[in-house]
Amino acid sequence: MEKQLIAKANLMRGYNLVALNCAGSGHSGGTLSIMDVAAALYLQVAKIDPKNPDWENRDRIVWSAGHKCPALYISLAMSGFFPIEETALLRKIDSKFQGHPHWLKLKGVEVSTGSLGQGFGLAVGMALAAKLNKQKHKVYVITGDGEWDEGSMWESAMEAANFKLDNLIVCIDRNGLQIDGETEKVMKLDSLAEKLKSFGFRVYSANGHKMTGILQVFKKAKAVKGKPTAIIFKTIKGKGVSFMENAAAWHGKAPNDEELARALKELGLEKKIDVKAFKAKAAGYQKKMDKLINKMMPKFNHNYWWNSQEKMKAMMEPTRFGFGRALAKSGADERVVCLGLDISESVQISKFYDGFPERKQRFLSMGIAEQSATAAAGGLAREGKLPVLSTYGVFCSQRNADQMRTSICYGNLNVLFGGAHGGISVGPDGATHQALEEISVVGILPNMTLVVPADSVETERLTEYLLFKVKGPKYIRFAREATAIVSSKNTPLLLGKANVIRFRREAEIFMEAFETILGEKYKSEKERVTIVSCGPELAEAMRAAWILKQEYGLETRVINLHTIKPLDKETIIKAAKETKLVVTAEEHQKGGLGNLVAGVIMEANLSKAIKFKMIGIEDRFGESGNSWELMKWFGLSAEFIAQKVVKSLKE
Repeated sequence: MEKQLIAKANLMRGYNLVALNCAGSGHSGGTLSIMDVAAALYLQVAKIDPKNPDWENRDRIVWSAGHKCPALYISLAMSGFFPIEETALLRKIDSKFQGHPHWLKLKGVEVSTGSLGQGFGLAVGMALAAKLNKQKHKVYVITGDGEWDEGSMWESAMEAANFKLDNLIVCIDRNGLQIDGETEKVMKLDSLAEKLKSFGFRVYSANGHKMTGILQVFKKAKAVKGKPTAIIFKTIKGKGVSFMENAAAWHGKAPNDEELARALKELGLEKKIDVKAFKAKAAGYQKKMDKLINKMMPKFNHNYWWNSQEKMKAMMEPTRFGFGRALAKSGADERVVCLGLDISESVQISKFYDGFPERKQRFLSMGIAEQSATAAAGGLAREGKLPVLSTYGVFCSQRNADQMRTSICYGNLNVLFGGAHGGISVGPDGATHQALEEISVVGILPNMTLVVPADSVETERLTEYLLFKVKGPKYIRFAREATAIVSSKNTPLLLGKANVIRFRREAEIFMEAFETILGEKYKSEKERVTIVSCGPELAEAMRAAWILKQEYGLETRVINLHTIKPLDKETIIKAAKETKLVVTAEEHQKGGLGNLVAGVIMEANLSKAIKFKMIGIEDRFGESGNSWELMKWFGLSAEFIAQKVVKSLKE
């Protein structure tokens, strides 16, 4: 039986890499390191029934390390929950196989996870429910090691020990690497065993790649009475593939075709997995979804999509690059201290010290610990430093929401938050990592300055301005995907003052087709329509103005509301008085920007009511998918804005 398990675990590694290849993104390193443990758990140790996924007496398996979900999906397939070929749809739009697991989409997934440190707490609650219901099943929870940077993990550990949850078994994938490097250099964890023992756990250690030892340690863990159990599985990140092993760079990377072929050969699987069949399934599904999305898209006489015409060409660059450039430029000031939260290169905060080794001592690696890092940033600010911290917008604005509110905003402390990867365009990572609420949750806080720059140029300029010119809490929201550059260093840009943008003529370069004027200086040209936007969505509003002029002869006033707080009420009211229709467009939950604009207009008590419409995410969570197809899927592209304008004017 052990030999069969070893062979199946190896095969699962191959399927895992094929699925990641079909997706074009995802996490190779951690899925390979946990695969032997997953094979043992799903194929032999745990009581599960694929024919009855909701069986009341089943063992529960919670993946707190939600980014390892390709290993979860492969494990479920190998257990008989669905055909293995379906995993080729990993991270595809509207697929069951989201970038982080979602229990409402796929049977066999116990809970939705993705924000590290929370699955353990869910598992504690499930174990408590089993005790209350006098049920005998076990609750297994799979965690990464870097995940133990999160304070919530230790809160859950205290609870598990306090309630003597001997039906709870915590499996730690101790591969020693996280995104920013070695765990012991990012944020020292050892000795995990001693720490957990002191919390009241029975702790075992095992080689996570020796099947005999894995099965033996699970048997011991299941027999423990009176306290929870933790098993520290010593593993190798990227196990089984030589060029992936012990390489932090493979944490969040999928193999290309050449790398996949090499990996399968090393695993001895090049003739055992029909890669072409998987890729054909993925391609067929994508073709179907492309057709569906194309059908959803509003149609016009010409194609106005980005760079599809010989003229109106746009240079594309991620807004986050502007954040990195500003830190590189401003980092010489000894007061500036940057706090890294384990995705430093991705959010570009590492540019602060790249090429500037003398600054490295002012770069503080805080691990995956947004709440504590926020409070620490406040302490640094209180002592006269200029702290900057950045991570995914969902974690930078909500994971640490109480610390931001009470420790930073209440004390009016001088902290700059870089809310990276904002919006639906984050793409394949899916709903757990798509920040769609920051305008609402951050903008409501007293003393907070909130900006949402449209492009990388604005991001660079506003980052530098916030850092040195604005005292108090400040938050800048920027994105991951490359989007159009629509401004230059000469474009008017004043904090708290909106810009008006007018389409003048078609030009070789998209940006040059428009004129930008400070809102307070703009004089009406009798436009019928105003579109108010911010962030990269502004470029879609500009493109909509182009469509409306070329297709319908409509003149449109586009307002770049790059500063959400303080809000330029005068420019909004002026537009409401001078145009017939105001439409807000936001890559955010509908109303974050829209309700602010609507409130300004309502409070102005205008003598004549205007038409008002909003475009945004319609009160739902995001999806995995490619960035631009998600913009279409959720109705955020210029075509939908233009369609909304035309329909609204006819109403």
